[in-house]
Amino acid sequence: MKIYADRFPVALRQLLTDLLVVIWVYAAIRFALWVHDLVQKLAVPGQKLEGAGGGLADNLAEAGGKVGRVPLVGDELTAPFERAAEAARAVADAGRDQQELVGQLALALAIAVLVFPLALVLFGWLPLRVRWMRRAASAKALAGAPAGRDLLALRALAGQPLRKLTSIDPNVAEAWRRGDDATVDALAALELRRLGLRGGR
Repeated sequence: MKIYADRFPVALRQLLTDLLVVIWVYAAIRFALWVHDLVQKLAVPGQKLEGAGGGLADNLAEAGGKVGRVPLVGDELTAPFERAAEAARAVADAGRDQQELVGQLALALAIAVLVFPLALVLFGWLPLRVRWMRRAASAKALAGAPAGRDLLALRALAGQPLRKLTSIDPNVAEAWRRGDDATVDALAALELRRLGLRGGR
């Protein structure tokens, strides 16, 4: 029996599918990070606004402090500088608020971009992969016992294409009913190969 020749396409298909899923997830994460960085650039004006407003407020407060030392009229001259400094601080606060808003928007968009591709993996590929792993593990456990191999042979008779069944024996059902060891082994190996498992004892 050409066990490895038949088995290789199944194993290769599983490997390629797994690699494609890894590439898909990696690409989705990279794209989400790119979107996050792109949106985060909108925060640059807010950073400049915060820097300019904060610097202006500090300069006005310093100037007001110096003016306040002028005898007699110092207190009256200080008031306009204080009001201007407060206005500059409000501008700086607005810049900080804009940066926070942009950061939240960037995070939300990055998560939104990730939801669909990750949902495909979690709810599409992963259940199928887990189901295959369980079936393969059960089949591997059955293959170790004579009764298990007989059951695998029966599954092969019920589910394998007629072309593959008749290639084992033109009267494969009759041979299985007689309990022919070679036929049972060949049918069990055929079913195991369908799951990408080694078919020999």
